[in-house]
Amino acid sequence: MSDFLDAEALVAARFTVSADAFPGLLSRVLEPFAKRDLIPDLVRATREGDGMRAEVALHAMPLGMVHLVAGNLGQIIGVRRVEAMEGRVVRLAA
Repeated sequence: MSDFLDAEALVAARFTVSADAFPGLLSRVLEPFAKRDLIPDLVRATREGDGMRAEVALHAMPLGMVHLVAGNLGQIIGVRRVEAMEGRVVRLAA
């Protein structure tokens, strides 16, 4: 697949964020998706002691945006770790 097609491919993606627990964390985690007009299919958050784990999944998002969103998530103050997993190619964007 060429680089052009890779950027246009839609893939399933799941992001897992481990961070210090603080009141504004969830809105900050969702911001990179909102500013790219992406609507998550799943959002789950659990508190783990003094930390929090948040998962955000999309059934289809542009492959070229996966690393951008992961980078934005990693820049949030208090974030300890970000994992981004891409699934199979869903389809090529029209």
